[in-house]
Amino acid sequence: MNYLLHAATILAGATLATGAWAADGKPLAKDCGPNNDYVIGFSQANFKEPYREHVNHELERLVKNYPKFKIVIADGQASVNTQVSQVENFMTQQVDLLMISPFEAAPLTPVVSQVYKKGVPVIELDRKTTGDAYTAFVGGDNRKIAKEAGEWTAKTLLPDGGEVAILEGLPSSSPAIERMEGFKEGIAGNPKINLVATQPVDWMEDKAVTVFSAMLQAHPDIKVVYTSNDLAAAGAYIAAKQVGKQDQVKIIGTDGLPGPSGGIRSVADGQWAATYTYPTGAAEALELARKILIDCATEVPRNVTVPSQRIDAANAKEMYGKETF
Repeated sequence: MNYLLHAATILAGATLATGAWAADGKPLAKDCGPNNDYVIGFSQANFKEPYREHVNHELERLVKNYPKFKIVIADGQASVNTQVSQVENFMTQQVDLLMISPFEAAPLTPVVSQVYKKGVPVIELDRKTTGDAYTAFVGGDNRKIAKEAGEWTAKTLLPDGGEVAILEGLPSSSPAIERMEGFKEGIAGNPKINLVATQPVDWMEDKAVTVFSAMLQAHPDIKVVYTSNDLAAAGAYIAAKQVGKQDQVKIIGTDGLPGPSGGIRSVADGQWAATYTYPTGAAEALELARKILIDCATEVPRNVTVPSQRIDAANAKEMYGKETF
């Protein structure tokens, strides 16, 4: 896929009615234009999650298409305090644009708001802070993705009903909340489905093993588990296999990462029922940065939603190893 063309197409189709714009009609960036060089500071929530590594690699690969850009990616280490310090350091270094994937929404809102109010463009990637003190958000529609997973469960996996469970991500992050609520909405259409357990695992595989093991002990008839990310899905599979229930429990992941350790392979190998791709948004974020810094845009789309798709037994083997999202 041509990522830049894909990103430009999405941005071109995004509505500007809800766009971010300069109230005085001036460019969103104080210093902009095609002749300058720009530094983009990106505070990543952490470097441990495979999805986060995938985002970083995509940004580093795609930024090469923008010779005027240099991107500095900092490891938030799954720590609010670390990310606050990183954002403050980026401001001291006078970066031209801030990108951030906040580990937690509310605690990082004040420092991000300060940056935005100082006139530095802010692109939030994958996760939002609270309020509206940012220039643009790029990410998937978590609620919609999870709702589709719930509807698929209700209609295809368990049309006759059964017990299901949810392994939630970090409950203080916007994607975890939206994915849990979306899945609940999706399965609500089938009154024969019984949600017997919901518990956060903070996106972590080892915690998912522990939590789902306890769930299976308390509810041995669980037929489907929806997980907020692929690491949690991997943990759920380990827990199910430990008690010989890997064939009974249908696992749904979220991320759909490529490669030998990604979710697509787990579906292709028959370990999981499905995973839903969650594109990095790297191409779209860099295209927004180009509009803001190089084109001196006075307005950009406020929200850019990157598309997702379900990977299941019908398409997993074909998709395996392809980085097309």
